[in-house]
Amino acid sequence: MMSQVTAPDALPEPVSAQAPALQGHQIMHQRWEDVAFLHWRVEPERVAPLLPPGIRPDVFDGSSWVGLIPFRMVGAGPLSAPSAPWLGTFAETNVRLYSVDRSGRRGVVFRSLETSRLAIVFGARAAFGVPYCWAKMQVRRRGDDIEYTSSRRWPGGRGVSSHVVVRPEAAVVRGDPLADFLTARWGLHSRWAGRSLFVPNSHETWPLQSATLLHLRDDLVAAAGLPGVTEGPPESVLWSAGVRSVFGTPFDHERRSRTPAARK
Repeated sequence: MMSQVTAPDALPEPVSAQAPALQGHQIMHQRWEDVAFLHWRVEPERVAPLLPPGIRPDVFDGSSWVGLIPFRMVGAGPLSAPSAPWLGTFAETNVRLYSVDRSGRRGVVFRSLETSRLAIVFGARAAFGVPYCWAKMQVRRRGDDIEYTSSRRWPGGRGVSSHVVVRPEAAVVRGDPLADFLTARWGLHSRWAGRSLFVPNSHETWPLQSATLLHLRDDLVAAAGLPGVTEGPPESVLWSAGVRSVFGTPFDHERRSRTPAARK
């Protein structure tokens, strides 16, 4: 009996701060503002079980990384309709990992995304299998500092919370290999209806600044399956005023084709 031969996984695509051409049709737009990027090193073998089937950890300097990313979502909505001022603008905090699929596409895997809009939670979970959670949240400026607070309401883990205060610095970050690896991500890997999906996105190059972390108390990373990580200081702290992003139709990366839902 002949054994089945599988093609080897492709090498990861090069990291680029400039977005490639967007695959598929544009389906959604949104703006991300007042974005704080906090990152810690983690062992790739610790991350691997948390990724969808067929997705492997992406690695920089021998490590995979976990990000805690609080920000403000502004004007989100489908391209076919104007954004709803209240529904499309809200605080968000995500916990994300860095991933590569069998075709070599680099992306992110969201372990959790907190938002104050319950409708977004239900819609994103149903449409793309993205693990949004409903939370009480706030982003506010205090002089030169920016404070992000979040306390989860649903599902599960009620009381899981995060409190971050950062101070953006004047120093511009450009051409830094680690910063590009952590922020120049042009899609997300997700599991939906038994398939591992790649959802592409595109936006201008991130305008990045260095930042000082003034306060951190976080339960979100531990609740996402990585306890103990945020007990130490992050190895990278960045901040951005923001970018406008558009998303394309999702692809089933294992068959390298669009999903049936996206072809409608």
